[in-house]
Amino acid sequence: MEEIKVNRGERLYKLYMIGSWGDCCSDDPRPAPSVLTHPLAGGGMSSPQSITPTQMQYGDLNSPQHIVVERDACIDMVLLVMPGVSCDVKMDVKLAGEGAEANIYGAYVCGGDERVKISVDMHHDLPHCNSRQLFKGIAGGTSRVDFYGKIIVAQDAQRTEAYQENHNILLTDGAKVDTKPQLEIYADDVKCSHGATIGRLNEEEQFYMRSRGISLEDAKVLQMISFIAPVLENIPEADREAVAAQFEDAIRNIVRNS
Repeated sequence: MEEIKVNRGERLYKLYMIGSWGDCCSDDPRPAPSVLTHPLAGGGMSSPQSITPTQMQYGDLNSPQHIVVERDACIDMVLLVMPGVSCDVKMDVKLAGEGAEANIYGAYVCGGDERVKISVDMHHDLPHCNSRQLFKGIAGGTSRVDFYGKIIVAQDAQRTEAYQENHNILLTDGAKVDTKPQLEIYADDVKCSHGATIGRLNEEEQFYMRSRGISLEDAKVLQMISFIAPVLENIPEADREAVAAQFEDAIRNIVRNS
């Protein structure tokens, strides 16, 4: 198990891309992740003014992650799973100091017989901590996706804010998604929510776009890119466009072969 510790007052950003790297990142760190400084300006992530140092690491998620976030520290993570890859991702996050924050975003695209399993446990142990989880996925072919997310709020963790969402699109009858978001709350002064959806592409939207001269292939690609965009928005601007382009190419190949 890999242990990651974010020290008091620090901010850590980690981007994990499982599958084809292509030209999506400014550095290919394998086998050892590189560490770069980055201002984390823009995008969808909050930037507490009290947190100044930032590390950005690119890496492969090939072992369970145990993450400890200390007082007034923050970790932002983006997990991307490309088509053709099966994986079993496990994260255990502990907010171990007041004012700690964790934001975890993930997107996965499956078009064949992939098996993708993602498990995240978020532990709120002390007051005034915040967390957000957003995972969005597309499953086609005969792929299988399992998402297990749990938020645990201890009795002493008053003034907690914790949110978890998992949304999925099924492209075929042979694909299957099993999603289990959970809340365990032992404090009474908290704001917590969780939710999960599994649906299909909207055919009315496709009809509208086709009536405007957009091909069915392009319409489906646009729908799917728009669907995962809230995750991609949390990638630093320097890499966001290249990552989005790689996802678009992968999605287009799935549409053409479906």
